[in-house]
Amino acid sequence: MTATDWIGSAAATLTTTAFVPQAWKVWRTRHTADISLGMYILFTLGVTLWLAYGIQLESWPIIIANSVTLLLAGIVLALKIQFG
Repeated sequence: MTATDWIGSAAATLTTTAFVPQAWKVWRTRHTADISLGMYILFTLGVTLWLAYGIQLESWPIIIANSVTLLLAGIVLALKIQFG
């Protein structure tokens, strides 16, 4: 693994892990009033495109990070839609 791969992996880990507290809080409290639906729709679409980009490049740091982020953001988005 190159230094570039390490940097990418570290960045992916940090930015993906940043979504865990939000997803956990929404899951636990079912409170979504302060979350922007528009932001989460755009973000989820953006992460989907990043995942597609990573697949095209065959870049595992991008693929793994965006797969996990898509799952977490998708959970928050689904709960936002469900609970308003």
